Amino acid sequence: MVKLDQLSLARQLDIVFKELEEELGGLSSGTVFVQIRNNVIGKFGIRHNPLAGRNGVIAPCEEGLSEAQQFSFRTMALESLKHKRHWTHGEISYEFMVRQGIVVVDAILESNYNMANLMIRYPRNTYAEAASES
Repeated sequence: MVKLDQLSLARQLDIVFKELEEELGGLSSGTVFVQIRNNVIGKFGIRHNPLAGRNGVIAPCEEGLSEAQQFSFRTMALESLKHKRHWTHGEISYEFMVRQGIVVVDAILESNYNMANLMIRYPRNTYAEAASES
């Protein structure tokens, strides 16, 4: 059995998009998010507004992403991983919408750090020396 930490982040993201296929097929806009810890995707999903109201009437959502649009979306998401640098914990959000039949995607990469972990790598006396030099 293959463990998640043995799969590249790109392969994990590919699995996420495979899992979300059906849901994306019913959405024309929203945000796909993946939470990353130690370069392993944990929680993932889609944030979206399922109903749109105008003039006092709730209208059903438009058609969702076609198979070709989902392929394009997935390709752009995988391409965005090339911009992830030197961090192992965080979240990537992909805001998407269909405009004139084309899927438009904005990727937001968020790195997270924990000061408690840094205190192990940088002992207290290191900070005291740096402060006295300034």
